[in-house]
Parts: sequence; C-alpha cells; structure tokens
Amino acid sequence: MTPMQALQAATISAAQLLRQEDNLGSISAGKLTDIIAVPGNPLEDIQVMEKVLFVMKDGEVYKNEGQSF
Repeated sequence: MTPMQALQAATISAAQLLRQEDNLGSISAGKLTDIIAVPGNPLEDIQVMEKVLFVMKDGEVYKNEGQSF
C-alpha cells in the first residue's frame, strides 16, 4: 500500500465502508472531523504518522507534551 492508500484506508474508505461518508472521512463543512499535526509529510515518510504533535477535536487542541521531535 502506498502512503496515500494507507491514509485513504484510514479515512475516506473507512467512512464509505461504514456508510458514513456524509459525516466522516474527509475535512468538509458539516462533517465530524479530527485533525492531527505531524512533523513532516506523510506522503514522503509515512512513519511521521507515529509522531503526532497535536490533535484538534471539536475545535480544541490537545498537544502531545511528552514528545519532542
């Protein structure tokens, strides 16, 4: 699986499998969306997905204070 395919499997494809693509799976107005920040481009190095710097959930940011990258 390419990095893009892995990210899509975890987001868009999972939402489609659950028949929830109207509510989940992508960043769009009106959808339930959590956003993460990682220190790099996961399309170039998928391992950066293991180094989450913060999560934004319901507009609130939760920082990963225990990690330094």
